[in-house]
Order: sequence, then C-alpha cells, then structure tokens
Amino acid sequence: MGAAGLADEGLTRRLKALACTAPLHDLDARKAKLDWADATVYQMAEIALHTIDQVTIAMDFDTGAGHDQVIDRLLPFISLQAPSRTPEEHVRVAKWVLDNLINVGTTDRGFRRVYGSLGPGGYQRRQFDFKLLVELAAPDGEVYLRATDEAINVLVGALDTDVESAQIAAEVKLENLINRGRLADAKLAAEQARYRTVQYGETLRAKLDATRRDVRAVDWEQEVPELIESALGHIESRFRAENAILKNITTARDESEDADHKRRAAELVDIVADCIRRHTKLQSRIADAGAVFRAEQDRQQFSGPPQRATLDLFGQLLMPTLGLPLADATAPAEHFFHAVAGIATPVVPSLSSLVSLLLRPAPERDQLVGEVPEPELVPAEVTDRFGDDVWRLADELLDLPDVPRRLSGLLEDARRSGQPNLASLVALRALHAYSPEVGAARRQGERHVLLAVDDGTLLDDPEFGGADLLLSTAEVERADDETEEVA
Repeated sequence: MGAAGLADEGLTRRLKALACTAPLHDLDARKAKLDWADATVYQMAEIALHTIDQVTIAMDFDTGAGHDQVIDRLLPFISLQAPSRTPEEHVRVAKWVLDNLINVGTTDRGFRRVYGSLGPGGYQRRQFDFKLLVELAAPDGEVYLRATDEAINVLVGALDTDVESAQIAAEVKLENLINRGRLADAKLAAEQARYRTVQYGETLRAKLDATRRDVRAVDWEQEVPELIESALGHIESRFRAENAILKNITTARDESEDADHKRRAAELVDIVADCIRRHTKLQSRIADAGAVFRAEQDRQQFSGPPQRATLDLFGQLLMPTLGLPLADATAPAEHFFHAVAGIATPVVPSLSSLVSLLLRPAPERDQLVGEVPEPELVPAEVTDRFGDDVWRLADELLDLPDVPRRLSGLLEDARRSGQPNLASLVALRALHAYSPEVGAARRQGERHVLLAVDDGTLLDDPEFGGADLLLSTAEVERADDETEEVA
C-alpha cells in the first residue's frame, strides 16, 4: 500500500505539471482563430515561456514587472519569428499572449484542470486551480506582474519541488559544468538556480503579507522560525558557492581566447552576480521579518474595535416615520434611500473579481475542491425545429440589401411558400435583428448583418403580434482598427 501511495503521489505531481503547461498549448491551438492577423506563423507557446521568463527575472522582493516593460522585452523575440509583419502586429501578439497568461476575462483570473488520483475510494477526479501570472498593486497605485510558483516551475521543469534541495542541486550542477568548461549548459543551470532563488524569496514574501493581513493566519511559533533558519543557512552556503563560482567564471572570461567562450562567460558573470544581489536583499528581508511580526502583533492586538456611531433603523427611523403624515414622511424616507442606494453605479473594472479577492482567505497551495461530479447526460428529446431547407428559404427572404421591407409582407411570402415553420423562423430572426450584435459579426468576419427598426406601426397578422418592423440588410465595414487598439 505504501508503494502504491508513493506511485500515486508521483503520478499526481506529473499530472499537475502537465496541467500547468496546458494554457501554453492552448495558445497555439487558438491562434488560428484570431481575426486580426494570420497568427499561424507565431509560436505562441514559446512566446508565453519567454513572457514568464521576463516577468520572473524582473521580479523583486516588493515589486514585479510592468506591463509595458514586459512587452518591450518580448518584441525582439516576436519580431524574429515574423520579421515581415508590422511592429503594430508584434505588439498586439505580445499583449494577446500576456492577457492569456493572466487569464483576463475570467472571474478569478485562474486556470482549472481536472486530474485523477487513486485513493481509498478508488479512482477520483479532482480539480487543480492555479495561476501563472498575477497582477498586484504597488503602494503608489501602479499595477505590476509577478510570476507564481507554478509559472516558475513551468520554466524549471518540475512542480512543487522543494526550494532548498532544488537550489543546492542547481548550484552543484553549475559548479561542475563550469569546471568542465561547458559554459552553454552552465548558463541554463545558472538561470534555473536564479528561478529557484526568486521562488524562495516569494515564499517569505507571501508569509509576511499574510502576517500584515492577520497575524493569526501564519504559524510564527514553529513554521516561520524554521523557514527563517533554513533560509539563513541557505543564504550562507549560497554566498560561499556563488562567490567561488563567480571567481572561476571571471577568470575563464578574462583568460579565454575564444570570442564565443568569452561572451558566454560574461553572460554567466551577470547571472551569478544577479543571484548574489537577490540573496543580499533576501537576507535583509529575513532580518526584518521578526520586527514585522512584533509590530503587526502589537498593531492588531491593541488597535481595538472601530468606534462608530450606530443608527437604530427600526427605532430611530422606521417607527418615527410611520407615525408622521404622508407629506411629512416623504422627505426623510427619500433622503435615507438616496444615501443607501447611491446616485449611480460606480464603474469599477472586474468588480466581481476585486470583491472576491478582497474577501476570501489566502488559499492553500495544494487545496483540493473534492471529487468532480459526473453529470448525467440525457439525449435531447426535441431536435432542431427548423431544417436546412427552412433556414435557406429564410436567408433568401431576409436578404434585403436595397429596399427595406415590412415584417408583415415577409410573413405573407413565407406562408405562400408552403414551407411549414418558415413564418415562425422569419419572425424569430426579425426579433433578433432588433438589437443585432454588430461587434460579434465584425469579429467573426461577417460581411452583412440584418437590422430591424420599429417606426411605431403595429403588426396586423393572424399569428403574431407586436410591431410591424422595418427590415433591411446592412454591410459591415472592416475598418483597420489595429493602430487604435495598440495605442
């Protein structure tokens, strides 16, 4: 049973790793459907990996990468894939990939994948929720990007790997590669070591942010002290290793006669120096962690409940108002309802996402939502009411490019055709044309759209009632709006 449990844990880890790469593969699957460019020339998954790479490198302990900064770093890579395309299209591709990695348009901007696991109850389907890039607000109000642990693991090639052991393995591998002169492989190992360093700092930052929200949500008695102790030991050993590695790389750079060898050694010098800088900043944050805990404990413990004057709606407002004459009760009732209802609905982008983000507690990393229920699918009893011939005849009747026609006349022509249900389909399509989705038709590449106008004439028909709509076919112009959207 123990071996089976280990096998299942390893399988679950690999399934989660595959789930984190699914949004990248979806980009290549959906690029052919873009209507503003022939995007088949772009390798979207590669652009997505490069995007995560740039966000991760730009991440610091307190801030992240700006949207414009990431797009500027992506443009040279994208232009190499399609040098014949315009710079405006390259910018639009970069924004499209970035928005999809953030998952703009969803409620919580997260991804969800279903995987199976073996347990005491047999095979169960579970849901894995994760994010790749998240948008956070800086104290000055600016919005910046940070890569999640799942996104960093996509780059490194593992999921939920222990940060400390991964860092040690990366540093040992890096030192061995440098000693053997394999600088190309050493660069890849150095980049992976830097990703793990970023991930280690992200763990501490999340603990401190949770402490500032609620000091009781973090285990400062055992968990955080162990984290700080291991992090200090990690930084101490890494400082010695990285300074020794940096000395060896600098010597190789200065003594090499090969231009390519010198260039790769110089790149390694920059990467390892960046790792040392990140360790220095992480050490300063660790030194301040205890002070943050004590300050937040005092602030949250002694701040006390907010002191606000309360209003007894029943005793101070409702009952006195009910005892007043109608003429006198109208004014206080109107003032009350205007104050509680507001004069206008505030315009807040992604309001539902903002509210849920502010109210929900911090989720656990491996939180499972339980078994996914299997829906019982029942075959539809009612098939399509209108056949292909009916749709074809309706298209012919509603093709009105020149002169508008009344709905009543179209219904008479439909009945004279002898085709059953044709009049009903014409009436339904006329009703739908009263408020057509012109934007959707434009995005889908349609050249014409049916429009209906109500001029006040009543419909005189034995079967249908309402307005006798004026129907006409309008042409959809495909204006080049790429420049406006990019701006």
